[in-house]
Amino acid sequence: MNGAEMAGSVAVVENVWGEAFDKLARTHDVRWEPDAWVDDDLLRHTLSGAQAVVVRNKARMTAEMLAAAPDLRIVARAGTGLDNIDLDAADNAGVVVSAALGVNAMSVAEHTLALALAVLREIPAHDRGVRNGEWNRSSGRELSGKTWGLLGLGATGMAVARVLRGFDVRVLAYDPYVDPAAADVREAGVTVTGWDEVLWSADVLSVHLPATRETRHVLSDEAFAAIRPGAVLVSAGRGEVIDESALAAALRSGTVAGAGLDVRESEPPGRSPLDAHPTVIYTPHVAGLTVESQERIASVLADDVQAVLAGRRAVNAVGKHDLWTPA
Repeated sequence: MNGAEMAGSVAVVENVWGEAFDKLARTHDVRWEPDAWVDDDLLRHTLSGAQAVVVRNKARMTAEMLAAAPDLRIVARAGTGLDNIDLDAADNAGVVVSAALGVNAMSVAEHTLALALAVLREIPAHDRGVRNGEWNRSSGRELSGKTWGLLGLGATGMAVARVLRGFDVRVLAYDPYVDPAAADVREAGVTVTGWDEVLWSADVLSVHLPATRETRHVLSDEAFAAIRPGAVLVSAGRGEVIDESALAAALRSGTVAGAGLDVRESEPPGRSPLDAHPTVIYTPHVAGLTVESQERIASVLADDVQAVLAGRRAVNAVGKHDLWTPA
C-alpha cells in the first residue's frame, strides 16, 4: 500500500514501539518521533495532520495541545496514569483516550518485589563491597513471616498481592475504592483495612497510588511518624505521593530502615538528601518496562488506534468516548 493509500496518520511522540506498530505501519502512515515531547513547538508540528497520537508519560496533551491538532481522533497512552492528558478537553473535543491500564501490572509487581528483597538483603551494598575487595558477611532480613502493606489496590497492587502468594506473608491494603469482600480480593489473600493500620502494621510498605491533588505528599512527616519503626518503603507508582524531605528525615531517624524508589517527585531527579543513605536503592522509572509488557502495550494501543481510525470503538477507552465523535 503506497503513501497515498494509507488509512490514517499516526504520530508516536515518545519511545513506544513494538511488533504491533510495525504491522500498523503497513496500512497507516506511522511517524516515529520519540523526542517530539521535549519541545511544545515540535510537538505541535508533529501533531499537525495526525489523526492518532501515541504517548507515554512525558508528552503533555493539554487543552491547548489538543486544540492545535484538529484532525486528532485518538490519544493512546502507553502505561498507567493519565495525569499528562487533559481528559475533559479530550472529551469536549470528541477525542477518544485509550490507555493500556493494568497491562504492565505484573512487570511492576515483579520489580516491586525485587526492590523490597534488594533492600532487605542489602544486595547493592554487598555487590559494591565484593567489587572493592571486601567480604562483609553481614546479616540481612527475611521477607517470610512479615506483613506487607499495599497503599493502593488497583491492578498493580493486586498483581503484587498475587506475586506475594509464594511467600509466607500477611498482606494488608488501603484503598477506599475497593470492596473488601470482592472475590478477587479474597482470592489474592488481601485484608483491606484502614490507612493507619496499614502504616503501623507493615514491615514492607509499597506505594501504588495515583498522582492527584489528594495524594500529593500523602506520605508526609505525619505519615512517617505513624509508620512501623524499621519498615522498608517501596515506591513504584507516582513519585509525587512521597514528600522526599520527610522520607529523608525518616531514614535519618531510623523510622524507615530503607527504601526502593523507582519513581521520584521530579524526573529525572537532581541531587537529593536521599542520596546519602546507603539503604536507598534507585531505579529510573522502569518498573513497568519489560520486553513482554511493552509488546502487550503496543498490541493494545495499535488495536485501538486501528479501530478508531476505521470508525470502530476502542476497547480500552478511558474517557467519555470510545468512538470518535467530531466536536
